[in-house]
Amino acid sequence: MSMCGICGIVEKNRDHGKLIEAMHGIIAHRGPDAAAVHHDGDFWLGHRRLSIIDLSTGDQPIFNEDGSLCIIYNGEIYNYRELREELRQKGETFRTTSDTEVVLKLYQHQGVASFRRLNGIFALAILDKRESPARLVLARDHFGIKPLHYYADGQRFIFGSEQKSILLHPEVQRTLNPQSLHLHINLRYTQSEDTLFQGIKRLPPGHYLSVREGRIEKMAPYFHLSYTVDRTRSRADWIADIRQHLKTAVERQLVSDVPIGVYLSGGMDSSAIVAMMREIGVEDINTFTLGFNEPSDENDDAQLVADHYRTRHHNLRMSLNPMSMLPEVIWHAEEPKINLIQGFLMSRFVSQHVKVVLGGLGGDELFSGYDIHQLVFPFIGVNRLMPAVLDRAVGKPLSNLAYHLQSAFGSLNSEEYRRGVQMALAGGDVRRLYLILRNTWDIDRARWGKIYTREFAERVSRPVGDFFENVFPENGDLNALEQVYHAEFQSKMVNDYLLTEDRMSMANSIEERVPFLDPDLVQLGFSIPAKEKMTLRQTKALLREAMQPYLPEPILRKKKWGFTFNPYLQYQKDLKDTARRILTRERIERDGIFNYDFIEAIFNAKPHPRMRWHYNFIWVLTGLAIWQDMYINSDAFVRREVDIERYF
Repeated sequence: MSMCGICGIVEKNRDHGKLIEAMHGIIAHRGPDAAAVHHDGDFWLGHRRLSIIDLSTGDQPIFNEDGSLCIIYNGEIYNYRELREELRQKGETFRTTSDTEVVLKLYQHQGVASFRRLNGIFALAILDKRESPARLVLARDHFGIKPLHYYADGQRFIFGSEQKSILLHPEVQRTLNPQSLHLHINLRYTQSEDTLFQGIKRLPPGHYLSVREGRIEKMAPYFHLSYTVDRTRSRADWIADIRQHLKTAVERQLVSDVPIGVYLSGGMDSSAIVAMMREIGVEDINTFTLGFNEPSDENDDAQLVADHYRTRHHNLRMSLNPMSMLPEVIWHAEEPKINLIQGFLMSRFVSQHVKVVLGGLGGDELFSGYDIHQLVFPFIGVNRLMPAVLDRAVGKPLSNLAYHLQSAFGSLNSEEYRRGVQMALAGGDVRRLYLILRNTWDIDRARWGKIYTREFAERVSRPVGDFFENVFPENGDLNALEQVYHAEFQSKMVNDYLLTEDRMSMANSIEERVPFLDPDLVQLGFSIPAKEKMTLRQTKALLREAMQPYLPEPILRKKKWGFTFNPYLQYQKDLKDTARRILTRERIERDGIFNYDFIEAIFNAKPHPRMRWHYNFIWVLTGLAIWQDMYINSDAFVRREVDIERYF
């Protein structure tokens, strides 16, 4: 089918013809090839299309034979051919060759249970008139690769691929959600169903939602990620399965009627995708690499893989001062995130050559690729040896003492050492350990008063840890690291990495696919014991061994850096100067959220590599100011306008 944008309204006795046109118009970047509106009673549906499969007959909405079902859909179903054949054997006929019609017919036969059977990436809306009153059914793919937002107040229901569509409705108030902002300031993403806009929510991954007469009737999961570790199999078995499952996942995701490329970072995951494409027999492979003009750039590593597999390689280096792009990328992301610019530039570069690109996201989550995993590895089993009562009686009080001592006698750049002490003291509480490693600061209650005004702190009702209770599994068979895998997969990956990948690729009308998040490969990854995946000294040890026959030796030995800026270097390039212009005392005190003295202390401190958290904090606050000007304090987002000269 296609990567697209969808939106809609369910509201009685209102003519929303012009509004629904504006709603799909504001997300035209998600689907520049076609646009459509469907109106039926109280239901208004809008669709934008980026054509990838069935270029001639795949326009939406698509209806069943008697018109009792109608679908608009954003996504790609990789097993649609097999499902279509199954339905044909049951007597179904098809008017198109698109996967969209397969999704609709499967729903017609199996209802919401059909969503579990879809191997792909999707966010969809089905108008079901087979009963009275009619209902609207929304669903989001298993792991949250494609976005879906909604607003419901009991009188109306509004949804959209992006929040800016929903914000166009005159009854939706554009108000900052304090709790979500607190999560974002701690994590640099929002870990909940809520967004930064009060009242706008995200449909969770693997869930469906039904609406009747403008009100939510039901929201429930159609899929649960099963995490059952198999500790009986041999290493050789796991290696064989990784190779086979990865090859199958890549082959599934090559379905397209337009050319496909690969984001090639030079790391293990993207290099493995290129290797599997060649193994499958793909002859013409386009690869793309972006450098940051920093010592950690991976362009040379990517070139090594490109040369090894004789790809058609394209290289891009970022400008030295990229911060001027921040307003544009925040308009697309709808959040003040720090890791946007590189993805936006990469997608813009790729869009000159292909419409579809494969990326390596998910490999680190499944096969233990992050530095954080190395830090958790020594704590395997510790949480079982250290009773919770001992952790509360000794660990937490000492952790609080470490904060007070560092605050009283230490400098800003000594904070990393204090966090190291707190991490060691959190061994009996995996959730607390993880949040410390993820640089969450609200575990130290005294710090709230340093960062926030008293008035704003009183508007935040819950600490960050409360939002991680449900993502840490209750399965007592899982050790500390395996619990972290599970939590990371359902938190940071969905609400940070996948959100960024979707917004920045779709900003440039690029469809990004993620083979490592194939459901079968994910299930395999969550079956492998942590001690097989990595060692104390090496992340991704098992995946490296599995890819040994396919990749050059330097790539197999390579330490992960990540597709991101170095905040210390960026602060000295143009972040500090930009932030100083935007984060003035006058502005900060007018907004009434943050204490300017803390911000000024960062500006006045001598730059230091150990102040990474502080520079990320400044970056988020800079983005937040632009976001507020664009989305809260004015209607600039409607016109996609922002006064660049005001900031730069």
